Amino acid sequence: MTMHLVRGMSSLNTKKKKSKKLTLSKIAKYQEQLKEHNKFMKRNGCSTMDLQEFIAYCQGNYKPKSKPQNKEFKPLKQTDTWTRETTYVPSKNTKDSFAPATKKESMQYTGERKLVGIAMMHKSNLVPVFADDDDKTGSKQATEIAQMRRN
Repeated sequence: MTMHLVRGMSSLNTKKKKSKKLTLSKIAKYQEQLKEHNKFMKRNGCSTMDLQEFIAYCQGNYKPKSKPQNKEFKPLKQTDTWTRETTYVPSKNTKDSFAPATKKESMQYTGERKLVGIAMMHKSNLVPVFADDDDKTGSKQATEIAQMRRN
């Protein structure tokens, strides 16, 4: 069975809720809550409310007061300007200082063992292949890596 609306009906609730009458016990609870609320707001440096505003605030009908617009906009003007007394300050040059755009020295392999090539062990795991004393060409190690890859 499908869920369709009957013609002429709406699924939107457009009726306003009726406000319930305040009893003396509810007003007493609101007064206690207002006291705590105002205490908290004073501690944080915010404005406080009276009882009618607080009840409207709790019921969702409160609209905060707008700030007075009597103040005219005045741009900030800096009165004192600071200027350096010395016009030229030389930069410090040291032996280890950063020299811009210097070319990096090319890396050179300086190891004792002879690097024959690079083999791929698994996916992107690259492994260097070295020539040993008993295997001058490095083919023995390369075939071991190839067999490991297939097993």
